[in-house]
Parts: sequence; structure tokens; C-alpha cells
Amino acid sequence: MFKKIFTAAALGLTVSLAAAQSWPTKPVRMIVPFPPGGGTDILARLVSAKLSETHGWNIVADNRPGVGGTLGITEAVKSAPDGYNFVFGQKDNLVIGPWLYKSLTWNPVKDLAPVAHVAYSPVLIATSADSPFKTLADVVAAAKAKPDTLTYGSPGNGTSIHLATTIFEKAADIKLVHVPYKGSNPAMLDVIAGNVQLLVSSVPSALGQINAGKLRPLAVTSATRSSSLPDVPTVQELGIEGVRQFDVSTWYGVMAPAGTPQEVINTVNKAVNQLLSDEQVRKSIQAQGAEPLAMEVGAFGDFLSKDYTAWESVVQDSGVQLD
Repeated sequence: MFKKIFTAAALGLTVSLAAAQSWPTKPVRMIVPFPPGGGTDILARLVSAKLSETHGWNIVADNRPGVGGTLGITEAVKSAPDGYNFVFGQKDNLVIGPWLYKSLTWNPVKDLAPVAHVAYSPVLIATSADSPFKTLADVVAAAKAKPDTLTYGSPGNGTSIHLATTIFEKAADIKLVHVPYKGSNPAMLDVIAGNVQLLVSSVPSALGQINAGKLRPLAVTSATRSSSLPDVPTVQELGIEGVRQFDVSTWYGVMAPAGTPQEVINTVNKAVNQLLSDEQVRKSIQAQGAEPLAMEVGAFGDFLSKDYTAWESVVQDSGVQLD
């Protein structure tokens, strides 16, 4: 009997490995939970195109924006775990969204499978090129002089960018007026037009307008400076009273529906990690304002689980709750 069980298990493993070796036999869908042109979309398409180019896979980007990026994650959770459905998620919709939206019933640790960590990016605080604010210290001084008057635009309520700003406000003992948008691009346009005074965004989303001379970067929120903006100081190095250790970054990674064949996941993880070791690919990611960072599947899973748990208290302390 034990021989039969062993033989059946071995046969199942052989079939599974054979399926993985022949994968993919049709186009692979990469769900992008944000509109075209944003930071997540740019990185997702870069990775998808490079994987297709390097391995001959046909990976098709499928933009499914909405509900702070959680609509695309929900779509991924409901997709068939057959190795042909993936989602390019990030911190906001994977580990923060579930604590914010009462309507969400999925858990990223239980209902999704980690595939590959791709990159991380600091949050950027910027203003228009013709703004009177030359430094972040100028912003803090103005906010202290006239509380609840300075406005800042963000990609939306409850995003890591929004919450990073509330953490900064509390540390610096200031109060800004939040103007949420449906993505970074419309927020940037209003800041450039002078309708909103400050922009808080990911570096990838804002880098193009910075390079075009339309935005003035004031600070990044990571522990170290961004390689894309080496002349822009970090928040913690500015010595603002009340702000000591300050490190808030977002991150990007590939996930799959829970139950996706592990052999396929391992194949994609290996392929993505190989891409991230390529100097040209690394430069392309850095050119978008992000820092490439490869992880093995297990390490990414541990990272996801810890970050998901950590942000529960951050969201609760912020008092933000969305329907």
C-alpha cells in the first residue's frame, strides 16, 4: 500500500514538473491594478516586456484600476490558479488596503502566493518649480505659522503615501490639508498648475516631471537617498525638530492566486531575479525612481507577512477607514 502511495506521489510530482517545464503554452496575464502611465504600470510593463524578450513568454499587461488599487488584487484572488494569472502589486494595495477597506474579504498572506519582489521606492515630497518653498524646512515653518492652510495632493486616501504624510505631520507637529486624487498623475497636474501647494508621491510617478523641470523635489522619506535623485535629501537628515529616524518606502512585487503551481512560481521567481541582476535592467528600474531588490520566494513571503502585520497598527492610529 505504501508503495502505491509513494508511486502515486512520485507520478504526481513528475506530471507537475513536466507541466512546469512546458509552461507557458499560452499568453500569461499580468494584472496591473493602476491606470496606464503611473509608477506601478511603468515597472510592471518593464518587467513583463523583459521577461517576454528574454524567455520568449507572451506576458500581457491588463490594467484593472480602482478602489485604491485593490480592485486589481481582488481580480487576481478570484482568478484561476493555473499559472497564467499574475498581478503586479505593491505595498498600498497588498498590505494596507485590506486594513482600510471594510468590503475586502481577502488576506494577502492566505489568498495570494508571493512570486517575486521587484523593487522599492521612497515617498517623495515635492512642490511646483515656481513655488516659494525651497526646502522642506520652509514647508514646516509655513505650516507651523498657519496650521491647516497648506495643501498636499496624494494618489488617494489610505495609500502608503497618504499615511507616510500623516506620520510625518505627527513627528513634525504640523497639520496639512490632504487633497486625495485617483492616482499620482492628476495630483501632479494640480500641483504644477498651482492649485495644490505640495505633492506627495512615489519617485517613479514624479520623476518625469522633475526631469522636465516642472516639479521641485524637497525630500525623500527613505533612510538613504534615492539613486535617481542623489541631490535630494532624506527627511531624517534635514534635522527637523521632532523628526529623528524616518524611513517609509513603498515596494513592488509579483503575486499569484493561492494554489498556483509552485514549480511555475519558482520558474518566474528565478527569471525575475535573473533580470534584476542584469545591469541594464537595474538602470532601467532606477531610471524610473525605484531601487531593484531581488528576493527568493520564501524571503518575499516572510517580508509580505511582516509588513502586512506591521501596517495594521499604522492604519488604526491614522483613524482612516474606507468603505
